[in-house]
Amino acid sequence: MPHTASRYLAEGARVGLRHFTHADGAEFTARARESKDLHHPWLFPPDSASAYAAYAGRLIEDPAKAGFLVCEKEADGALAGFININNIVEGGFLCGALGYGAFAHAAGRGLMREGLDLVVRYAFGPMRLHRLEINVQPGNAASIALARACGFRLEGFSPKMLFVDGAWRDHQRWAVTREMTTGR
Repeated sequence: MPHTASRYLAEGARVGLRHFTHADGAEFTARARESKDLHHPWLFPPDSASAYAAYAGRLIEDPAKAGFLVCEKEADGALAGFININNIVEGGFLCGALGYGAFAHAAGRGLMREGLDLVVRYAFGPMRLHRLEINVQPGNAASIALARACGFRLEGFSPKMLFVDGAWRDHQRWAVTREMTTGR
């Protein structure tokens, strides 16, 4: 029997990763609207067609960004969450900054941990990056737990680092390098 190519860039036991497409807008925005209580006050993913079109367009077209959808394999590819690598810098730095969010129906099920592990391997493999960073507000316990579970180390604290939900917010800086993942 011939091998059928996967529709995913990377696969784990329960999730697959694929890039954003414009066709994902309806499902993504519906999931974002369902997840407002989960995301607030940390994250505000696009929840309208026009906002999604602009957001996905940046992830698709900007070479300094890479957007990944975390898809549940058993649920026929339903969107469980998203992970973006922003501010990708090449040259001597080879680094990117991660942003991510689970959708409410998938939260607490370990799907984002599997997805983030896949993104880390993909970033350090085909993308040839050396370092990934996560900036997270100190009160966002779920995001901190995910960073820690995926092998990121706490590197510091940045007061009033990002403008989120109407104010400049403090953030913890977490990072992982290719060397830290060798053998995982």
